[in-house]
Parts: sequence; C-alpha cells; structure tokens
Amino acid sequence: MKLAFVFPGQGSQSVGMMTGYAGLAQIVETLAAADAALGAPITALIASGPAEDLNVTTSTQPAMLAGDVAVWNAWLAAGGPKPVMVAGHSLGEYAALVASGSLDFASAMKLVKARSQAMQDAVPAGVGGMAAVLGIEPGPLAEVCDKAAQGEVVACCNLNAPGQIVIGGHKTAVERAIVLAKEAGAKRAMLLPMSVPSHCELMRPAAAALASALNAAVFAPPQIAVIHNATVDVAGDAAAIRAVLADQLFKPVRWIETVEKMAAQGVTHIIECGPGKVLAGMVKRIAPDVKCLTLADKASFEAALAELIA
Repeated sequence: MKLAFVFPGQGSQSVGMMTGYAGLAQIVETLAAADAALGAPITALIASGPAEDLNVTTSTQPAMLAGDVAVWNAWLAAGGPKPVMVAGHSLGEYAALVASGSLDFASAMKLVKARSQAMQDAVPAGVGGMAAVLGIEPGPLAEVCDKAAQGEVVACCNLNAPGQIVIGGHKTAVERAIVLAKEAGAKRAMLLPMSVPSHCELMRPAAAALASALNAAVFAPPQIAVIHNATVDVAGDAAAIRAVLADQLFKPVRWIETVEKMAAQGVTHIIECGPGKVLAGMVKRIAPDVKCLTLADKASFEAALAELIA
C-alpha cells in the first residue's frame, strides 16, 4: 500500500459539518484551537450557521481549514498510517502544509483569514463570477473563454476531473462563456453561488496583498511531500512555498494532473481528509484504479481506519 491524503477546500462546507464526528476528542480540541488562533468563534458558526454567513469567503476558508486539520489530528491520534504525499484542493493546500509539518496550525488559520480577506477585497461584489462546465475538455473550453472574454477576464480555473471544469472571471464574461460552451457541446454550464472568482487573473491583486502575510509566516521543510496546485510539483524550501501559495490565487487548480501524478508515483490509496466527499468523486473519475476512501464522518473514519490497519 502507498497512501496519499487530499484535503478539500471551499465548496465542501455545510452547517453542522463536524457533528458527524461526535466522540472524537481531537475534533473538539482542534476547533477550540481554531477559535483561539482567530480570536473569533468559528466553531459556533460551523455548528449552527446561519448558512449565508458560513458561505461568505472570509468565514468559509477558516472553517474548512479547521475542519480538515481537526480530522487529520483525529486520524493521527487513532493510529492511522501517515501518507507519503499530500495535496489540497485550493484552500485545502494549507491543510496539506499543516499535515506535512511545514506550517503550524495557528499560523495557517491566520494566513487563511488574510487570504480570504484579500480575495474578498480584490473584486467588488457582483463584478466576478464562476461557473461549472460539464462535458467539455480543457482545450475547447479555453478557446470558448478566449472568445467570450471581449476585453474582460474569463478562464479555466479549476481543472477538477475529466469533463468537469470551473471557469471564472468577470461575471459578464462568464455568462457569455456559458452560452458559447453550450454551443460548443458542453452538457451543462451553470453559474455557481460565488462572488469571488478564484484562480484567475482577477486575483493577482489578492496575491500581492497576501504576500506580506506569507513573508511573515514561518515555513519548515515539509516532512511529507506536498504537491502544489499551481505547479503539480513539490516546493522544497520556505521561499518556494511562499511563492507557490501566492501564485495559487491567480493560477488554475490543476487537480486532474495532481491525482494523475499521485497514481504515476505508485499511490494505491487516496484518503479525502475532511468534511464532504467531493474530492473522492473526482479521484474516482481521474484514477479509477486507485482505492479512494473518505473521512467524512465518524463511521467512514472508523471504516477507513479498520481497512488500512487490518
């Protein structure tokens, strides 16, 4: 067995998402540590909402980081085997860095709060948009985006799985791209309820704003290989990690290539570590021969533990 972990990001959040882990002490402890790091009760928002507040970028990102790391801590405490490599989808990359030993949890919480605020500030509400496009491959969709731009920004942002891509940019350009994508053969194309267009050129100012926070943070050499979204490669030292985290904001999430790289390096099992099962579905489409497990609640957590330790 060769094990990898992947950590979900924005989009996997839901009110009450940690209640399914009742009985795992590390969940409670980690969420309390998240509150302490932020100086704000993110735990209460996760538990009780309201959903419209949890779904605001500046709340969603710290909440998902806290959830991901809480599940990781519970896994280690239960004696779960460590992976040989890790990756995180967008925001999840910060959880991957915590898991690798490169970044301490409190620092990661503060960085993610700064990241989410920089992203929120970079594009005025209503100006940006994102859309999921299904049933079309990256090359033709990139051509669609080029045609739809008309002087604005619209691009492939999340290359999630074969035939499953998220585009983003100026909302008006995204709307034009939706029409053109359907004409080009896409099975579906629909706006997502997100006002912050992540992983496109509109986020370049956010990367500049985040840089000072990244420069102030302490990064240790990773003890587990972290495959980064923007490069599909590892970043060995602190300077390289800071650079790739800044670039990640305006460069696409190359998730298909990330999972393909894990499979090419002999990974036999991938565990999605955190609330939800979104990444597991992507992994199954990208690398069907790799066994994919989730830690989406206590039941799946215990099942994965039993399978891997047996």
